[in-house]
Amino acid sequence: MNRPRLFLITPPEFDTDALAAKLEQAFAGGDIACVLIYMPGAGTKEIQGAAEVLVPVIQQGGAAAIVYRDTQAAGRSGADGVHVDASLEDVKLAVESFHPDRIVGTGGTKLRHEAMELAETGVDYIFFGKLDLAEKETAHAKTLSSAAWWAELFSTPCVALAGNTLETLGEVAATGADFVALKDAVWQSEDDIAALVTQANRILDAHPFPEDSQNG
Repeated sequence: MNRPRLFLITPPEFDTDALAAKLEQAFAGGDIACVLIYMPGAGTKEIQGAAEVLVPVIQQGGAAAIVYRDTQAAGRSGADGVHVDASLEDVKLAVESFHPDRIVGTGGTKLRHEAMELAETGVDYIFFGKLDLAEKETAHAKTLSSAAWWAELFSTPCVALAGNTLETLGEVAATGADFVALKDAVWQSEDDIAALVTQANRILDAHPFPEDSQNG
């Protein structure tokens, strides 16, 4: 698919069964590349318990299930990979443990040279945007500039975090990012989730990668 794809991020706190049902609705709406199970305040046991329910739903929907930070829970739950952003050393360890069979993603860096150092570890994607900040209607300007810089110069795929409305998808897709991440725009909307995913994919369809870009 020669355009950006959706990368969904779960709410930081959720009822597992309710979220599983919402994810099934989301997949009914169209293409989703990845779902990040994002539980920053939870322990391994809680994360693993949630992942054991959510991972099969995500995989059945045709997406990669990624667990935030907890490599143990990711491994035990059968997830497709892990997102590690604590330190460069933690990223290196995750790559050693999970490659080549599973995905390792990273992000959270403020400086460009740090992003380049992270990419040199062999990670599968770099994430631009702050997961722990309250979302606004539009993507953060730093996220947009970083994603555009990265997409133009580097082959490691990048994910760019959008704002909390679907209207922000266009500006993020225009950076050339391989994946556009959504969180509150999906889970906090009162609209039908399947319809939201369908609409999001239509917006992304309108932003194909240039034929000579590294993304395609």
